[in-house]
Amino acid sequence: MSNNNDKKLIRKLIKENSSEFNYRLKETAIILAAGHGKRIKSQKSKMLHKIWEVPTVERVYNACVNGLPNSNVIMVVGIKADDVINVIGKRENNLFAYQEEQNGTGHAVQVALKNIKNKNYNGNVYVLPGDMGLINGQTMRMFRSKFVKSKNDMMVLTGLYNGNPENNYYGRIIRVKKKDVNGKSSGKDFNKVIEILEYKDILNLKDNKPYIITFNGREYSYTKEELINNNEFNSGVFAFKYKPLIKLINKLENKNVQGEIYITDLISLFNKSGLTVGAVSPQQQYVIMGFNNKSVLKEMESIARKMAYEKIKDIVEIDDPDDFFIDENVIEDIIKADKKGKPLDLRIGKGVYIGKGVKLNYNLKLHKNVYIKGNVSFGKNVIVWENVHLSCFPNQKFIVGNNVEILWGDIVKGNIEIGDNSRIESSVNMTGSDEYPVKIGKNVTIKGTSYLFGTIVDDDVFIEHSVLIKKKVDKLIKKDGSVQDVRFYLPMPAGIDAVESLDK
Repeated sequence: MSNNNDKKLIRKLIKENSSEFNYRLKETAIILAAGHGKRIKSQKSKMLHKIWEVPTVERVYNACVNGLPNSNVIMVVGIKADDVINVIGKRENNLFAYQEEQNGTGHAVQVALKNIKNKNYNGNVYVLPGDMGLINGQTMRMFRSKFVKSKNDMMVLTGLYNGNPENNYYGRIIRVKKKDVNGKSSGKDFNKVIEILEYKDILNLKDNKPYIITFNGREYSYTKEELINNNEFNSGVFAFKYKPLIKLINKLENKNVQGEIYITDLISLFNKSGLTVGAVSPQQQYVIMGFNNKSVLKEMESIARKMAYEKIKDIVEIDDPDDFFIDENVIEDIIKADKKGKPLDLRIGKGVYIGKGVKLNYNLKLHKNVYIKGNVSFGKNVIVWENVHLSCFPNQKFIVGNNVEILWGDIVKGNIEIGDNSRIESSVNMTGSDEYPVKIGKNVTIKGTSYLFGTIVDDDVFIEHSVLIKKKVDKLIKKDGSVQDVRFYLPMPAGIDAVESLDK
């Protein structure tokens, strides 16, 4: 967004979608979501790339809401701000802040803090990157607990890098050594966090000149090689007491290779001010993964899939653990149903997609490449065969009765109700709109190349090779007691004058 009209639009969106800052809430999370998709080579905002079908920035938001109870959230937007705002929308205790120019993480926090007008606010502030799509409420609860119990003024969530140090592009956590440059013991200062040095700034150091840092009146020396090989890195997640943060945030400078204002420089400022800085690492390292390219994003998706599989692997039969999708809310429903003690007997085929809103039931078998999304509710003992598509819009309902079978390649969408013991055979397409839903009675069979739109079908009816648009199909009993079949019903063609034969 570069021109004034664009900026006016962003400010208007922010005003419409932001809540008031709630000073009664003593926890505030700042989510840095102003980045773009340049390095990931995408037109889409980096923050809106999905992990397990949820945008990464929304996953970070959920982690804050679940892990920091009763908290404000301030989301800093910048590049493609309108896209991010429209995805998140207006939520309780959530505000948006506009970083018009990308001038670093420290600058983004400065922009966010302008939303806290009352300088007497006495709370804790947490800062998180918007691309950390695997972070969860459990991690944030742990981080908050460690921060509060430590009574530190600032805390960093750190990671431990296990690969080639030259591939670790994160800022390094520099801690106090056992001895200073004069060989004297560092005493109680040993292992305290001195600062975070960005990887690019480390590379910019001279090879034969040590990097000297002063901490509590003592100097400590580090070689360039030492700093590169240091595997403890900055995850980008921080905790602060608000009052010292607001006092020091505007003292940040941009004296670095990038010429940006780094939030990491606050560590040095806190230390120089006699304030305490702590650091803690999560038990599972994957929760602090961020991404700058498609391969890492794919790796994060794979981790999310493995976590989903681990939750239900002994409840549900999944044909291919590497090729399936089940929405997280549906997974929670499965776990709750299992706790009731009755076996679910769910079978999930390779490539099956089960989206948000779907309600599963006992003895459901979904064969290969079935796609289900929306408010689709299944009865018991249902079989859905390969390559079937079942979906509806959020305001619609799709109900499948007990003992129903839906065969290969069917496409069924919209407001739909399929009665008990019905069989929808292959090559059937059905669509129900808001005004004209489709209602299929009990014990109905629909087969052949049939299409139904907005049609109501009585119980016990057999339909084959028919096109039924906004029709009512009655159960017509013949003299011999059997039900009249409906075969080869075709409406009168429209536009016949525009069609001519090529056979002269």
